[in-house]
Order: sequence, then structure tokens, then C-alpha cells
Amino acid sequence: MSQAMFDRASEDVGNIVEFGHVNVRVPDQRLATLFYIMGLGLTRDPYLVVGIDNMWVNVGTSQFHLPTGPAQVLRGTTGLVVPDLHALRERLGAVAPRLAGTRFAWYDAGEHIDLTCPWGNRLRAHPPQPRFGRVTLGMPYVEVDAPLGSAAAIARFYRETLQGLASTGEDERGCFARVAVGLAEAIVFRETEAPQPAYDGNHIQVALADFSGPYRRLLARGLVSEESSQHQYRFQDVVDLDSGAVLVTIEHEVRSMRHPMYARALTNRNAEQNNNRYAPGHEAWAPAMPPEDMTPTRSTFM
Repeated sequence: MSQAMFDRASEDVGNIVEFGHVNVRVPDQRLATLFYIMGLGLTRDPYLVVGIDNMWVNVGTSQFHLPTGPAQVLRGTTGLVVPDLHALRERLGAVAPRLAGTRFAWYDAGEHIDLTCPWGNRLRAHPPQPRFGRVTLGMPYVEVDAPLGSAAAIARFYRETLQGLASTGEDERGCFARVAVGLAEAIVFRETEAPQPAYDGNHIQVALADFSGPYRRLLARGLVSEESSQHQYRFQDVVDLDSGAVLVTIEHEVRSMRHPMYARALTNRNAEQNNNRYAPGHEAWAPAMPPEDMTPTRSTFM
């Protein structure tokens, strides 16, 4: 009997099993609703954090967390997959007059749309495509600015400290480190010579299968920045494992798979539904149902 040949490594997930959320403070919940809900077409979580002091916004299986406070700006770009770029263009055009006077902007690059939120956070919206696997709505990557020459050391930090799948690469924009997260997401550290603003406290959230091993290694280096709970801790510095020098600062909210909200099912709406164009039974959007001819592949970069 002949033996079928499969790429078994493409099935590996690594220790970082979930990308949960990007957290940035926003000064105005009304403007946040205009941009994230009306403009991007995303969904406010209907079950948790429903007051006026914070907003959780569902993006497929991930979220934005938007607590009220002085604006925070991620030093990088958050990637999104949205079902339809044409529909996104229409929504952005509709909300643009109401976001006048803010830092809101958008640029149609054809194959994707570059956006700036009212307070300066950068996003890039893509249509569904094979390099994002089965995702039709989601947050496939967060790209974080990193200093020149740091990609290899960053990848090593994630491999040896968090037991993640991490690699380096180079494209027309330069060198990067890619850290695989969950089934279809990644944290990408993009080398840049551009000067970086001071870190303002924004954070990302991940979950680990081996929760205690990375904790012990982080604690030994004095990198644990918060002992949050039984199910969670935080660290914020990614360091060179040889010299101890800080390479990148971005807080990681680290959860275990026993955290009560691990793999929580999120509600996503079909943003094309409205009161003038309504189809019963089509209110919800399935965030991972590609066309039959879309073959999922592992991307080397998002």
C-alpha cells in the first residue's frame, strides 16, 4: 500500500493557542461606536461589558477591548479580515462626515484598505483569501514595530520562553519575526528604523497550553509584571535572552486554557443587514466558512 505524503508540520499549533484581544483606551465611546461598529461593521459584545465605560467589540473569534480613558495607540498595525471590501467602503464613506476633526482616515489600496481610527491606531482590512485560511471575519495578525536587527532575537524569545512557533523572514518591507498564535493568527514584529513613541500601556491577550512553564521562565528573569489571578498573569518586555536587553515593550495578558473565558463563543452580526434590506435568518455571520475552492494554507507572513 502506498503511503500518502502529508505536511504534518502544517498542523502544529505550538504553545500559544489563542489570540484573544487587542486593548487600547479610547476617550469617547460614541466615536468608538461610529468607527468600530458602524464603520468597520463589527459587533459589540451583547453579553459582557455593556456599559458606557468600556466596549468589547467582536471580530470573528477575537476582540477589541476599548475602555474609556486617555487614548492609547498600538505601535504597529492590526490586521482584519472582513467579508466584503466594497461594503466596507460604503460604510466608511457614510461615517466619515461624523468623524471629521479626528485622526480618522482611510486609503483604498485596491486589494486592501488602510485605516486610521479616530485616535491614530492603524488597521489594515483584507478580504477573505487563502493565506488567512478559513477566516471570513477575524483578526489574523497584529504587526508590532520593532528595532532594526531585532527579529531573530524576538523569534528566539518566543520559541524558548513561551514555547511558541516563531520564525523570521524578509520581504520588500524588510525583516520581520512571525509568532504563530492559535489556528490562524500571528503576532508579527516588523523591523523599522522609524522612531517610536513612548509605550502607553496598550496590551494584547493570548492563551497558553503550558501556562506554568513560561511563567517560571519569565519569573526567573524578573519579567512578570502582574500576578493577575489563578488563571492569568502579565508581562510586557520582550528581551534578548543573551544580554537581557529589552527589544520591544508591549504588555501580554497571558491566560490559561482553564480561564473561564478561554475559547468563548463570540456573536458576530452580518453587517449587510439593515431595516431596509433585511433577510430573515441571515442576521449572524459565520467567521470561518470559506468558498469551496479556497484551500487553507499556512502563511509565512500576514
